Amino acid sequence: MSFLNIASIETLYFDRIYALRGISLTVRENEIFTVLGPNGAGKTTLLKTIAGLLKDQPKKGTIEFCGRRISGLTPEKIASLGIVYVPEDRGLFRELTVEENLDLGCWGRRDKAVRNDLNFIYDLFPILKERGGQQAETLSGGEQQMLAIGRAVMARPRLLLLDEPSLGLAPLLVEEIFEIVTRINANEGVTVL
Repeated sequence: MSFLNIASIETLYFDRIYALRGISLTVRENEIFTVLGPNGAGKTTLLKTIAGLLKDQPKKGTIEFCGRRISGLTPEKIASLGIVYVPEDRGLFRELTVEENLDLGCWGRRDKAVRNDLNFIYDLFPILKERGGQQAETLSGGEQQMLAIGRAVMARPRLLLLDEPSLGLAPLLVEEIFEIVTRINANEGVTVL
């Protein structure tokens, strides 16, 4: 059984423009899987389709996660299965503090592990601990990306969908972000697409 299996999906915009056509791929558990392509190739659409964020999509084909069909499920149901999407624009609550944004990543969790998870994020991204009381909108682009990934990891994902994680970042920060994503994959067993 594959971890994530996508078979011949078709996603349309306005019910007539193909954004994805005949896309198939298989992602194994604990893998870091990269989708490459130019702007407009459908990378974001693919991730949004997996996450259930595009209404009534895919129009054709199937998406299975751990042997269970997820195509057609609501975004909330898909997220509850452990699939967490970090959008290209990072999706932060700009007026909230760093710590408040991280707390939203574990919304609904009341277990004692929340504090441990927060400490894990602060170990990965020490700058976020320093900026804990600061509004998200005042962070640099790299710090915002760290916060977006940190918030997603607070949700304890099984599959982390990262959309353009290096967009707008300096090369040194890109390297740092990818090293941290590799640590999350290795230490937490999170599959990354």
